[in-house]
Amino acid sequence: MNIYAADEWAHSGKIDTMPLSEPTHRRPLIIRLCNMVGDVVLGLPALKLLQAQGYDLHLYGKGWATSLLDGHGWPCTVRARTLIERVQQLRNLRKHCAAIDPSFTQRPNMLVMPNSFSSAFEGRWAGLRPCGYARDGRSPLLHHAWKPAPPPEHALQGFWGLACRLTGQQANPPASIELAISLTAQARADQLLAQHGVRPDFICIVPFAAGDVDGKDKRWPHFSAFTKSILSSDLDVVVCPGPGEEAIALSDHAGAICLPGLDLGTYSGLLKRARLVVSNDTGPAHMVAAVGTPVLSVLGPTKPEQWAPWGPRVSIVRGSTSLWPSVDEVTTQLAACLKQHET
Repeated sequence: MNIYAADEWAHSGKIDTMPLSEPTHRRPLIIRLCNMVGDVVLGLPALKLLQAQGYDLHLYGKGWATSLLDGHGWPCTVRARTLIERVQQLRNLRKHCAAIDPSFTQRPNMLVMPNSFSSAFEGRWAGLRPCGYARDGRSPLLHHAWKPAPPPEHALQGFWGLACRLTGQQANPPASIELAISLTAQARADQLLAQHGVRPDFICIVPFAAGDVDGKDKRWPHFSAFTKSILSSDLDVVVCPGPGEEAIALSDHAGAICLPGLDLGTYSGLLKRARLVVSNDTGPAHMVAAVGTPVLSVLGPTKPEQWAPWGPRVSIVRGSTSLWPSVDEVTTQLAACLKQHET
């Protein structure tokens, strides 16, 4: 199986990082994670910076965040369904953190990574001192309401800016995200690949995507035809549908090895073993880049300067004469990427 190391390439030319000061003591900090997989992945460098600056992170987010970030060892509380339950969870976290650090209630003690009003409101109601960007009319609720940078700042840079402002650091984000995969998750992925007879150097496809951009679908309309075109190659093709996506995988991508229902930790381990991944604008595309596997990102209405996967092995393909690229354009780019990343 293939394990990739990062190339010397920097996203947006930002490769050098300023030396960071050493923390004097560790302090608990509650992190309200974003609700989308891609956003959480893009926020990972910010979390690492906070940890490096002496914060003990207590994550608060969706259930899948536990497996996605398991390799980093941070405790994660899964957000409850109702507002009252969520506020009580945050109060419990406040009490827990205050027992660790008596100064916890006297300083900024929660970083809200989403821009939503509700994320700040829940923290404030729980008696915390949330900090974040001044968006969605929530500035009065924030202990620190920072002005966000104007577009077209990349989303990762926005999350990185939150951590820099809280810590007082001035540094460029790293060229690679480096999502850690736990040994258990990697073992599950390796066992799954072996059980299904998947050969090394396989290609993984991610033909799914939720949501839209300005009312335009983020799913490449020619993905099914593309899958058929590469099934005749000597490489195995793997697809890993999530909840509600299995029928599409089986009907539109018949012939690909279908491995449904993976938790995100196991999925990351599988993506780590792929030779290359071809993906729509979706969370797994960011996971691929974060584990260091080459990714060919097929983009239509998505603005790459803001939302492209971040890393040294990212290639973008867009339409030359229309919104979306043709099958031939993507196939040509795929061949170039395979050649570039030959093992």
